[in-house]
Amino acid sequence: MDPTSTELIHILPFVAVGFAAQVVDGALGMAFGVISNTLLISLGVPPAAASAGVHSVETFTTAVSGISHAVHRNVNWRLFLRLMIPGVIGGALGAYVLSNIDAAVVKPFILAYLTGIGIYLLIRAWRHKAATREPKIVEPLGFLGGFLDAAGGGGWGPVVTSNLLAQGAAPRTTIGTVNTAEFFLTTTISATFITQLGWGAFTMATVGLLIGGICAAPFGAMLAKRVPARTLLTLVGVILTLTSLWGLYQAVKG
Repeated sequence: MDPTSTELIHILPFVAVGFAAQVVDGALGMAFGVISNTLLISLGVPPAAASAGVHSVETFTTAVSGISHAVHRNVNWRLFLRLMIPGVIGGALGAYVLSNIDAAVVKPFILAYLTGIGIYLLIRAWRHKAATREPKIVEPLGFLGGFLDAAGGGGWGPVVTSNLLAQGAAPRTTIGTVNTAEFFLTTTISATFITQLGWGAFTMATVGLLIGGICAAPFGAMLAKRVPARTLLTLVGVILTLTSLWGLYQAVKG
C-alpha cells in the first residue's frame, strides 16, 4: 500500500474531529480546545505538547472564524478590545507556566465552577430572559480565560463566553466577539510554546485538526447569526455542563 494513502487514512479521524469541534466552537464560542485537547491527551500526547499543538491549529481556525463573524456583524468591537489585551497577557503567562510547572492542581476547582455556570445558563434559557445588558466584569475574565486556556489546554471560550452570557450579554455578539479575540490569544500562546518547547509538539494529528477546523470555521459564524438567542443560550449551557463534568471526572479519577 502507498505510504501516502496510509498516512491519509490515519489523519482522517483528526480531520473529522477538527471539523466537528470548530462548527461547535464557531457557533457557541467554546469547545474546540477542550474537545481537541482531550482527544490528543487520551492518545498519549503530553499535556504541554497537546496544548501547543491545539493552539497552533487555533491560530488559523480563529483567523477564519473571526473574519466570518466580522462579515456577519457578530462582533462588538468595544468588547473585543476589553477582552483581547488582558487575554493575550494571561495567555502568555499561562503558556509559560504550563511549560515549566504542573498547573493541574487547580483544574478540578475550575471545572466545578464551570459546571455551575453551565447549569445557571440552562436555568436562564429555560426562564427565557431575553433582556440583554452590557457586561461589567470583562478585563479580569479576559486575563483569567487567557491564562486557563494556555495552562489548562482549553478555557477561553468556557470561561469568557459563559460568564459574559451569565452577566446578560447578547449571545450572538458575545460568541462572535470572543471567537474573534481568540485569534490574538492563540497566536501569542503558540509563539510562547514554540520558545519553550520547540517544534516537536506539531504532529500529523495537528495537521488533521487544522484541515478540519479551517474547513468548518465559516459555518459556525453563520449558525451564530441565524440561531435564536434562547437556543444559543441552551446549547452553550449543555456543552459547557457536559464538557466540564467530563473533565472533572477525568481530573478526579486521574
